[in-house]
Amino acid sequence: MADSNNKKSYSPSRGPNQGGGFKEFMYNSNTGAVMGRTGASWIKIIIFYIIFFSGLAAFFVLNFYIFYLTLNMDSPKYTMGDSLIGSNPGVGFRPMPDPDQSADSTLIWFSRSDDEGYKFWTNQLDKYVKEIETGKATEGSQNLQSCTFDNGKKAEDTKACQVDVAKFEECNSGNFFGYNKGEPCILIKLNKIYGWEPEPYGIDDSNRYSRELLVKDLDNEIAEKGMPAALKETILSRISIYENATDEVRKTVLQTVWISCAGENVADEENIGKVAYYPLPGIAGYFFPYKKQQGYQSPFIFVQFKNPVSGVLINVECKAFAKNVIPDRLARLASTHFELLID
Repeated sequence: MADSNNKKSYSPSRGPNQGGGFKEFMYNSNTGAVMGRTGASWIKIIIFYIIFFSGLAAFFVLNFYIFYLTLNMDSPKYTMGDSLIGSNPGVGFRPMPDPDQSADSTLIWFSRSDDEGYKFWTNQLDKYVKEIETGKATEGSQNLQSCTFDNGKKAEDTKACQVDVAKFEECNSGNFFGYNKGEPCILIKLNKIYGWEPEPYGIDDSNRYSRELLVKDLDNEIAEKGMPAALKETILSRISIYENATDEVRKTVLQTVWISCAGENVADEENIGKVAYYPLPGIAGYFFPYKKQQGYQSPFIFVQFKNPVSGVLINVECKAFAKNVIPDRLARLASTHFELLID
């Protein structure tokens, strides 16, 4: 009898085809639950998540707003020595090799007889120069002004100096930047550092020009930073043109970031030939400081190698010099390196 009663009381669990399972989970007709929750339960959990995500969004917006209050849209929060970029500008060059073929290469290799080959290099320079030309007609061009050592104009908080491409002489697109003649032009520029200005040679603590101090400063640069003696003579000859000018004009001239490009080794020096600089062997002092002026044009010069030996790999190093610029070959600070190979 016990066995008979046990058999009668046994009832197997209902399967999916017997009214249970997924169908009942989606809607239970006995309790009115949808996906396991009644209407009241769904309303409660929806209200909870609305409050939760609203609070989360409000917390994010509040943090973003507080962070935004610490920023200045017109200047970086950290500048000069407090910034990651520091106060010692880097030096860059153009044209650059194709990064897709060799990301680490600095070799400029072309044949003067191969039009398509050297156009890879000249097109880069042409694009760079054309951007300067088109910048005259873009928004912010009203903030650009023509600056020279003679007119006394220089960069201000809202004014920047126009790069005059007419002063690049032989380094122009019509001349194929000298590549068709085997006399390549290389564009040399400085990295932008907000608020940075080169410290001039020969200016004393009273902001007055002194010829004796200038010679002393340049001799120190030769001894401590490896400034070429030829660059010292170039600077002295440049400033002699302005001997009768005001101290402010002479300060702007001496505030130039002077550039020197030469062969790295003795053999390179023998093969590099004559080097010409356009418009001068340095980036003029009136371009500084960079203050994020609207329409600002990053200044540069062209270095042309007039008669380099063909068929020979020439290692070239270009250094920047100013009183507060410290070239470092190993760290590549205030200097850059590339190779020339002309077929």
